[in-house]
Amino acid sequence: MRDQFNRTSEGGPSLLARNALLFLMTPSLLLAVLFARILRPFVLIRFGELFSSRIGHFTSNTEVYLCERDLNIHGRKGLDIFSINGGVCNRQLKKMWSRSIRISPFATGLDMINRALPGGERHRIEWRNDQNIDIHGALESTQPHISFTAEEERAGWEALKKFGITGATPFVCFLSRDPAYLDKLFPMGDWRYHDYRDSDIKKFIFAAEELTRRGYFAVRMGAVVKEPIAVKNAMIIDYAAKYRTEFLDLFLGAKCSFYLGDSCGFYGIPQIFRRPMAIVNVIPPEYGPTSSRDIFIPKKLWLRRERRFLTFSEMLDPKIGRIFCTEDYDRAGIEAVENTAEEITSLALEMDQRLNGKWRADDGDEELQKRFWALFKPGRSDRIFLSRIGAGFLRQNKELLKIGGS
Repeated sequence: MRDQFNRTSEGGPSLLARNALLFLMTPSLLLAVLFARILRPFVLIRFGELFSSRIGHFTSNTEVYLCERDLNIHGRKGLDIFSINGGVCNRQLKKMWSRSIRISPFATGLDMINRALPGGERHRIEWRNDQNIDIHGALESTQPHISFTAEEERAGWEALKKFGITGATPFVCFLSRDPAYLDKLFPMGDWRYHDYRDSDIKKFIFAAEELTRRGYFAVRMGAVVKEPIAVKNAMIIDYAAKYRTEFLDLFLGAKCSFYLGDSCGFYGIPQIFRRPMAIVNVIPPEYGPTSSRDIFIPKKLWLRRERRFLTFSEMLDPKIGRIFCTEDYDRAGIEAVENTAEEITSLALEMDQRLNGKWRADDGDEELQKRFWALFKPGRSDRIFLSRIGAGFLRQNKELLKIGGS
């Protein structure tokens, strides 16, 4: 645990020294920024800051931006220089990014000076507020920007052998979001505003058991977790509670057969390594995964005063269903209802069947999918979705496909 706190405050005592150094170097940094302006007709130099303190942002935000840059979505290509300002949630990830992109301790000062001068917007790396969401489908048509060295590959597989996992062994990473991570690592913050995203790890155990019957190991992930899981199945490994390391977080997420869990920060690891994902408890529904490799199911929203669930159409209405704060759900009289153990298991087994070429759709499944995705009209969602909603979930919730409420 001490390592966790050291990591999140990385650069703590040295932060003052670094800021003092940047202040002393201001004249030199100013000259560098002006020189970048002079070079603009020949090469566009941009400055920006990586969101390094949270794993979801450090993975997804960075990778999605790089993929969009590869596809010229951000306009003219140039030379990007990134800074890390503050904590680093995973030092192995920082090491791997450093092999792929330019990270400079002076980029923070360069960015600040650039922003203070007129015309600086052309030299800024611009991040969308939802940069971790792949709205353009860029991950689908690009390759990962980081990889393990041969030495890291050997070390990773040697470590997994201790769990009984070899390169030929299928395994899934599973995880439920709980408040323990943020409460432990950022105790001064009040994180209750997004408790509506949390879920109960116990509801994943039945799916894990079913997957082990199909030959998978099931590895419970998490940097800090609320409680260990009580299981006797040797193929279900409580890695988060007993064995967790920063390196293995990356390695497991990159090598799993698929990820089963909710949309917490860890899901960025399998996402950037293009591993299939079965995402549960998505809320709001348009924040689900977008890749054709992925399937998902949303949380349902219970409208207390009318004693009914909101329809999918209502969930996509910004005035009713698109809420991002627990208190706002309470004020609206809406309760976010977790997916059941049966719903989670159904999605996990659907993913297993799809990956093994055994999936057989029921009559009417495609029509249900079309009706669901037809709700994502322009103005309601600006994302390109190539993913699918879980077939079993749609079959059991056909009434939610009608337009409007009851």
